[in-house]
Amino acid sequence: MAIRTVVWGENIHENTNEIVRGIYPEGMHTTIAKALNSEPAISATTATLQEAEHGLPQSRLDETDVLLWWGHKDHGAVSDEVVERVAKRVWEGMGLLVLHSGHFSKIFKRLMGTPCALKWREAGERERLWVINPRHPIAAGLDENFVLENEEMYGEQFSVPEPLETVFISWFQGGEVFRSGMTWRRGAGNIFYFRPGHETYPTYHDANVKKVLINGVKWAHNPAGALTAIHDAPNVPVEKALEPIEERGPRLHQAGEAGYR
Repeated sequence: MAIRTVVWGENIHENTNEIVRGIYPEGMHTTIAKALNSEPAISATTATLQEAEHGLPQSRLDETDVLLWWGHKDHGAVSDEVVERVAKRVWEGMGLLVLHSGHFSKIFKRLMGTPCALKWREAGERERLWVINPRHPIAAGLDENFVLENEEMYGEQFSVPEPLETVFISWFQGGEVFRSGMTWRRGAGNIFYFRPGHETYPTYHDANVKKVLINGVKWAHNPAGALTAIHDAPNVPVEKALEPIEERGPRLHQAGEAGYR
């Protein structure tokens, strides 16, 4: 079965900025979904901020293998309830790709547990992305580096937790460098952050970027299904211990009582 993928887009700039609308007349989310759907192993649909429940009701998330997230102008408008719903599914094994300015999204900061801050400059600089982990599945089919002629600069320090793996490092014309492709695991879910994607440049039309996104979805997909038991915290009675034991000392909880959360 194809990897069930949802591309979530804030969908504000495309409707308010003529430059962005000219580059992405159907919205960035649609452009990304079309790129993903060029791969037979992926079936991608879209969701936007403006839809009811931001297009991410529980029933849809339950049927989503990988979620891509692009946001920028109004991170605060995203419902905390939806953020917790998405986090829960990531812990259960849904893959998550966070793109460009999604580093400040509520869901990324929730899962990273850090400020996720960085340096930036909007000057249309050349970005050269170096593949520093060439055997990683996300880098499959890429040369040792590729260039985006115009991009927004992101510079270190990027205040995220130490990644599981770093796949790409970017160099910008102004001299800054940035860890532009990193992975983490949260619970059973795989997370990939990919830096390029400023809305006033045609980044998501670039063949190498499309390849990274396709590879990223395949890497993030967990075919084992949802690990719903990850939320459980069972109180195991003495008589069900794997080895015989004797209860000793006072107890706070009664037998079968749920723990405090």
